[in-house]
Amino acid sequence: MAVELFGFPFIRAVFIASNFVTLSKTPDTDWTDVIPSIREFLKQYLEEGKTVVNEEELAAVKQESSNEVAADDDDVVKRIKELLDNYVRPAVEMDGGAIQFKSYENGTVSLAMQGSCSGCPSSMITLKAGIEGMMKRMIPEVKEVLADAE
Repeated sequence: MAVELFGFPFIRAVFIASNFVTLSKTPDTDWTDVIPSIREFLKQYLEEGKTVVNEEELAAVKQESSNEVAADDDDVVKRIKELLDNYVRPAVEMDGGAIQFKSYENGTVSLAMQGSCSGCPSSMITLKAGIEGMMKRMIPEVKEVLADAE
């Protein structure tokens, strides 16, 4: 699906998550001009039963993903990932974004902002005031949360 979406000359980025697709467009394009054609494309694409995500690529991405609690994660990392899964991720996904855990070291959590969160002017406010504040309250070992540049 992403390859075909890039066929639209105004599409700059495509982010496909579990239950939504986030598109970024060129600055000179107005959403009101292109939404009807994008909506029609997506409707036809899904009605025709075409592949949205290649299963092999999905398996590779899941294997690389650091969001799931792993057996070798220490207690703090497990709590961080559980907080992200239970509180942060659902709220961020409602706005077409996604957050991926990257690392935890010496009190600093590093997260990747994806989808509509990537490049959003409000994302740093969400990160610092929302996510960092919640993590500091619920996981005292966390001292700072940073956005990792992917």
